[in-house]
Amino acid sequence: MVDNSVPKPTGNMTNIEPNPLMKHIRQPKIYIKLPSGGKYWPKGAVEIPETGELPVLPMTARDEITFKTPDALINGQATVDVIQSCIPDIKNAWEIPSIDLDVILIAIRRASYGDSLEMSHKIPGTTIDKDYALDLIQIYDSYFHKTFEDTFKIDGFTVQIAPVPYKDFTKNALKTFEEQRILGIVSNEDTPDAQKLEKFQKAFANLTAINIDMVANSITAIQPDGDANAVVNKTHIRQFIEQAESKVYTQIQDHIKEQRAKFNHEPLVMQATDEEKEAGAPDTYEIPITFDQSNFFGSAS
Repeated sequence: MVDNSVPKPTGNMTNIEPNPLMKHIRQPKIYIKLPSGGKYWPKGAVEIPETGELPVLPMTARDEITFKTPDALINGQATVDVIQSCIPDIKNAWEIPSIDLDVILIAIRRASYGDSLEMSHKIPGTTIDKDYALDLIQIYDSYFHKTFEDTFKIDGFTVQIAPVPYKDFTKNALKTFEEQRILGIVSNEDTPDAQKLEKFQKAFANLTAINIDMVANSITAIQPDGDANAVVNKTHIRQFIEQAESKVYTQIQDHIKEQRAKFNHEPLVMQATDEEKEAGAPDTYEIPITFDQSNFFGSAS
């Protein structure tokens, strides 16, 4: 007799059932636009939906642990991993233009913990620690009233720049940190003077090279007045920056600094209370706004 029954699965086969918990996994909490509008991102680094808004997911427990890993924070890997986890449309967070980075971090904070950030600051001239709340929506909105001027004229040239990507910013920050650490060692009284001088000169030369690299890497094209074509070759641009007159370098550097400063946070201007004035505070004082990953993503506010 032929057995027409359906064979039972063997021990090597898995009976796959839909996970009823999947409908409860994290979903986008907010949607954001980028100050750059997607400009300055290399091809494939981000996929912007037709709406122009990127969905942002709250952090997972794994993401929070990632932000508590010191080495990963220092080299930037933690930031990259969490950004790509929370904003899947960002495929390569190392390529984030500097003008988009804080907006992205603010969005992840908002999606994870809400729109308010509790912070503390010591009032100048006193021993008083004052708590205050930042409105992250207001800070987010402020970025869209700023314009990155990527093309400008200096004496004899038209220059085009782009915001530094996160990978270059992190690399230069690490170099600067290391050189400043060396300078700290040099100041040690136990170090012989000749060795101090040698290390200082080397560290100073390296810091100068870092600054030149930042300027050169920011430039995408230089067109001399009267020339029909702009120079876009990165090697040629770097050679020019290294050997140009100091006034040319300074004019370019000043414009880059000016554009970077636009996307820094304005400090909060606070009016001192009578109690704070009695303790030594000035009538008004400023509280700088800094987003440090160690507390920015530490816990809910």
